[in-house]
Amino acid sequence: MNQRLIPVILSLCLFSGSLSAFPFQGSPQRERKAVPTVPPQAAPSPIASPTPTPAPTQESISPPERRANTTRTLGELQTRIAEIVRTPELARAMVAVKVASLDTGRVLFEENAHKLVRPASNMKLYTIATALDRLTPEFRFTTSIYVRSKPDNDGVLKDDLTVYGRGDPSLAARFNNGDYVKGIDELAARIAAAGIKRIDGDLIGDETFFSGPPYGSGWEWEDLTWYYGAEVSSLTVNDNALDLFVKPGAQVGAPASITTGPSDPYLTIVNHVVTSARGTRRSLSIYRPLAANTLEVSGSIGLDDKGYTGGVGISHPALLFMNMLRAALMQRGIKVKGQIKTVNERSDTGIATANPGVPNPNELTKLVSVQFGTIAAHTLKPSQNLYTEIILRTLGEMVPPPPTAPPGVRNSEDAGLEVVKGFLKEAGLNSDSVILSDGSGLSRNDMITAEGNVQLLTYMSRHKYAAVWRDALPIAGVDGTLRTRMRGTVAENNVRAKTGSLSSAASLSGYVTSATGENLVFSIMVNNYPSDAEPRTVCIDPIAILLASFAGHS
Repeated sequence: MNQRLIPVILSLCLFSGSLSAFPFQGSPQRERKAVPTVPPQAAPSPIASPTPTPAPTQESISPPERRANTTRTLGELQTRIAEIVRTPELARAMVAVKVASLDTGRVLFEENAHKLVRPASNMKLYTIATALDRLTPEFRFTTSIYVRSKPDNDGVLKDDLTVYGRGDPSLAARFNNGDYVKGIDELAARIAAAGIKRIDGDLIGDETFFSGPPYGSGWEWEDLTWYYGAEVSSLTVNDNALDLFVKPGAQVGAPASITTGPSDPYLTIVNHVVTSARGTRRSLSIYRPLAANTLEVSGSIGLDDKGYTGGVGISHPALLFMNMLRAALMQRGIKVKGQIKTVNERSDTGIATANPGVPNPNELTKLVSVQFGTIAAHTLKPSQNLYTEIILRTLGEMVPPPPTAPPGVRNSEDAGLEVVKGFLKEAGLNSDSVILSDGSGLSRNDMITAEGNVQLLTYMSRHKYAAVWRDALPIAGVDGTLRTRMRGTVAENNVRAKTGSLSSAASLSGYVTSATGENLVFSIMVNNYPSDAEPRTVCIDPIAILLASFAGHS
């Protein structure tokens, strides 16, 4: 067996029977699992329906469970947290915890709070906090349509039409009620409204706004097949990923049906999936070679299987962006005679790198995104890696570097990290408490401390955009990556916190109000735990619930 497929096969077998929500529609998603699965749909369509939220059972909301976690003195609370931290399942793990009062400033509990650990998606707190401060919640991404010459009186553009992207992540189903094409269609509507009826030149997608590699530093190759490791581009559409649908064939032995939503004309699917007998367990392996538009799917799926849905990244997403735009233009009766082309900063032929002496392009029209405050919530609640990386690079391009930045910053990612470092210094964090590698936390090289998390969260709780910041965080038992956690406890609809999940790293950092109304800030991070341990259920969530039920004072 090809060794590169082993981790994928193991993950698919492990999660083939689990249910989660569509990774692209604002629903909770696994932050570091090979493939998320979702309830099957009758057939792939341009509209992706979110998964209904199951109601909590009567057992999960019983009063005895609520009473069992109540502590009435600080000493009792500290003892209970210490017992949880020292649970036998995590005896070999590193557990870092800090809890403090926002009202009094006193520390309620801390252990290993100054130790550097991998944060997973807690790293997103740092990127989004910086962006709220530097860009403001009112910031909007802009996508411009440029032409060298304007259309004639008959609406004919005899030159090329260039789409210059600046990283707008909202041209996606997540922002359009699950509709894959609505965002692009709005851009086509702007072009039509500008008077264009025919384009004799080429359609050019210009993604030169961002410089550097299309992946985050420190990402692993096996991340790049999946939606959570999608390529970064300043021309982004539908999270630069596809919904992959696998359904059984008509009879045993027949090839399975494999489709994507939306369809991608550049993607070649190599289908080696066979329909097996009823009642057999699904076994799939999925692999996309690096920087390739080939998807290899093999294995078997039972005749009575309701189907598998997962999210896979695509290569060269700007090409798909432009292909969808051409289709949207044609639906509006706008003919395109030329070809689809894309340029990036490595090709040195984009609008932003035009040679001196060439006439400046005219901005024919533009499309602006929703406000950044909304995008921040769509980033933190579902823990969206791509959006965070786009935001990091936007900081690098839009915000001047701090005086402490080294000369000769190499690319947009590096420039963005320098902006984050400058903000963190203003927030009072020590430089040795944060090691930044990417913006999203998918990198295994990121390292932070529980102390640093609490400092950042405390600073943001008093920030002028504190309300936007808090509203962007997942709420326990209500939405985002905390939607199904802590239901039926006093933490439900109380804890607002950012989750983190990576191989052998789990974290939760945010805010909670105690039973006596005291506002607490906390960070809980667990690293290097055994594969059969579940730190969320044995440590992280129990501590958060204890804090919510604390009936004493700091």
